[in-house]
Amino acid sequence: MGVSETNDDLLTRVRAKVNSALPGALADLKSLVRIPSVWADPAHRSDTERSATAIADLARADGAAEVQILTSGTGAPAVLAHWPADSGEPALAPTVLLYAHHDVQPTGGDELWTSPPFEPTERDGRLYGRGAADDKAGVMLHLAVIRAFAGRPPVNVTLFVEGEEESGSPTLDRLLAEHHHRLAADVIVIADSGNPATDVPALTTSLRGLVDCTVEVAMLEHPAHSGVYGGPLGDALTALCRLMATLHDDKGRVAVPGLVVRSSDSPDFDEATFRCDAGVLDGVELIGAGTLPERLWYSPAIAVLGIDAPPVDRAANVLLPRARAAVSLRLAPGDDPSRAQAQLTGHLRAHTPWGARVTVTPGAAAAPFELDAVGAVYDAARRTFGQAYGNAAVEMGIGGSIPFIAEFARAFPGAAVLVTGVGDPASRWHGIDESLSLDMFATAVLAEALLLTELR
Repeated sequence: MGVSETNDDLLTRVRAKVNSALPGALADLKSLVRIPSVWADPAHRSDTERSATAIADLARADGAAEVQILTSGTGAPAVLAHWPADSGEPALAPTVLLYAHHDVQPTGGDELWTSPPFEPTERDGRLYGRGAADDKAGVMLHLAVIRAFAGRPPVNVTLFVEGEEESGSPTLDRLLAEHHHRLAADVIVIADSGNPATDVPALTTSLRGLVDCTVEVAMLEHPAHSGVYGGPLGDALTALCRLMATLHDDKGRVAVPGLVVRSSDSPDFDEATFRCDAGVLDGVELIGAGTLPERLWYSPAIAVLGIDAPPVDRAANVLLPRARAAVSLRLAPGDDPSRAQAQLTGHLRAHTPWGARVTVTPGAAAAPFELDAVGAVYDAARRTFGQAYGNAAVEMGIGGSIPFIAEFARAFPGAAVLVTGVGDPASRWHGIDESLSLDMFATAVLAEALLLTELR
């Protein structure tokens, strides 16, 4: 920024550059959404590889000095690209690592969507499609910023686009170790979070952790006729349902002992708005206790995600010998996944009814994350985000889990980590009719461009 350039002049200049980059970025975002990169589904492994190739091609077209598709073992393809700072001495400029991921969740049933999930569709100022917000918008956010600077950013920029975030980032730690020197940065900007409203920017400073497990209940060696044997004999599905019911008390609070529960002074949410955003049916009560931020960000939560059982239209008059359920436990900041897994396993074994045999198989685990957003980088983010959005940036938690953030923090302990994103309460990440606010996408690009300008 020149000595005579005011903040208003800078804002006007950067906004004009961003506006020129947006139409192409939106077109490329739509192209990426059309690729069903569901890495968790083996049928879409080649689509995920195609998605990585498409992003690598975009990075090359945007002037990257180095572009490579990386894998570790049998892991998903990630894209690594680098742009040197537009200065006489790039070695003296700070390096900013921009992170996003290009894999997406399964659709949850194509027939349930208002428009096809992999055919991006604009309606009422939003772009609908799987990955439109989570997280191909993050990919194109970063590339749009690069384009605003015509491929010559004011700082050294490393773009890292992961391909297996929705599967728990199982090989990310190895990628970070194998390419540590190429990923090292002074600032890490992670575009995989959201904002409380389309015109209110947020820095995410806490995320819950995660422990998953599969629970199997066994009671019989084989199916038994429910009329001939029912009465003295129980069935595994009923036993499993009774066991799952012990995970909460009558008010819906998590009943597993020993888990961390925190309080918070964050302002409470408007319950009516929260219910509307979540699609809660009329008359359905919210569960748990405490303010909504406390329940969402600083307390554990348990959900039964699936049960192996015959569908109703195929049910027979038999007592089922075995039944399984997938259980997900979200952990408050400060909890430990290993300890929480042991607490959950102990609870399930202690509450299994009727002497049934129970097997608990641990699944994915992720540590909760919390940071203290203090320092010059965070101050710069608050200033530039406030300029772009027209409202002051707030700090917020996320009830979900993003395991890789802790991986980055451990791998690069000297870097300032900024967790931002382009989701809002209406985005329906992981749900039916996922969408992106196009106005907020444009504002987010402006905010990140201003941030890189100030960090130089």
